[in-house]
Amino acid sequence: MASILVIDDNLDICQLLDRFLTKKGHQVQTTISGKTGLEYLKKTNFDLIFCDFKLREMDGRDILKKVKESSPETQLVIITGYADVKVAVEVIKNGALDYITKPLIPDEILLLIDRALNVKRDPKSTTTGIVEKVLPSGSKNKADSSSNYFRGISKESKKLYEEIKLVAPTNMSVIIYGESGAGKENIAEIIHQQSNRSGKPFIAIDCGALTRELAGSELWGHEKGAFTGAHSEKPGQFELADGGTIFLDEISNLSYEIQVGLLRLVQERRLRRIGGTKDRSIDVRILVASNEDLRKSVQEGKFREDLYFRFNEFSITVPALRDRKEDIEPFANYFLELSNEELKKEMTGFDADVMQVFRSYQWPGNLREMRNVIRRASLLSQGESINLSGLPPELVYSKKLNFLEAEENTPHQEAAKDPHSKLKSAAAGAEATILRKVLEDVKYNRTKAALELGIDRKTLFNKMKQYDL
Repeated sequence: MASILVIDDNLDICQLLDRFLTKKGHQVQTTISGKTGLEYLKKTNFDLIFCDFKLREMDGRDILKKVKESSPETQLVIITGYADVKVAVEVIKNGALDYITKPLIPDEILLLIDRALNVKRDPKSTTTGIVEKVLPSGSKNKADSSSNYFRGISKESKKLYEEIKLVAPTNMSVIIYGESGAGKENIAEIIHQQSNRSGKPFIAIDCGALTRELAGSELWGHEKGAFTGAHSEKPGQFELADGGTIFLDEISNLSYEIQVGLLRLVQERRLRRIGGTKDRSIDVRILVASNEDLRKSVQEGKFREDLYFRFNEFSITVPALRDRKEDIEPFANYFLELSNEELKKEMTGFDADVMQVFRSYQWPGNLREMRNVIRRASLLSQGESINLSGLPPELVYSKKLNFLEAEENTPHQEAAKDPHSKLKSAAAGAEATILRKVLEDVKYNRTKAALELGIDRKTLFNKMKQYDL
């Protein structure tokens, strides 16, 4: 049984989750206000929070930040419309457990609750959302056939693996660039496993989830009594990674003070716990990642130049999924295998029109988004293969949202003079198509359609009137 808080300004969603989760034996508290939800959090230790990304007075980013500051052991799942997936992926990088898209799927919700409880039971998960993965000494080589990481077959992927093969055996620091969800941590993991440190720990830290107050303690460790709440000594993640590799994801999010401490560690290979009096020698290979150009961050004064040069001994760029089309089908099949194992299903593959949609979609969330789409489709599809009915409408009709195509295909000179009108026209066309499909699927039952779309009946009625549906 889990203690769950639901924050969503759609009262129907709150009531739906309350009834469903209560029947499953969980303790549920709901609210339509983000501020009220945070007040509840002060009084109750929740295991999991389901939070809508778009709230009236604050959004999911604000809620997540407050939750991680006041109750870091509480897991948070973002509820979002599919159009906000790129934002949702960014929120995950800041410490959210996962995201789910509307319409909500009961089995998906239950899986997330199980994941949240497993994280709580795992003694290594005290910094969940900050330390993403720890490979203990003697772990299997993740780059082999036993890997949880699948290698692409495109020429872009082959070039990437050649660069990894070149730098992995060295002790160089590496900057790994790439969009969110592109697999930067997996690349860091492969570098570690192909190095002479492979028998030692690999620790991944999400710097975006490190608060200013806790960052020093998390990285360097602290002694008993070093500050209020330090009831016992705690080794930092650099100590735990001694002899192995540490991966600092979203490195540009570190505060200036932490960058100073990190520079000292890199230069001297020594650290001192907060509240300590003795330095400790440390032997750690440092890999870092960023989804923005660190040189630009240096120019803008956000990142120390001397620290940048220390890290920039070698750099690797992980290509976006849309830039390696040959990898889409192999990755999709791999993620389907993972979903079959996780969901205890036996899906055999994808319908041809599904794969066509996959190839034409832009995948703003890259591999992470693809895995979530396929896991969700596996839950929804009833046959032996994934079909279009299991995909979010926004993905199926993604071409309608391609504003560049809309510009090329607009014959009216008046529209050509006003790019904003073209954008609105393309977006309206996509919205109308999605509304029509959902209405047809539920045989024009407005209550069901509103629930599927995550909107209220009045909004649905107004949109039906607007698009003459």
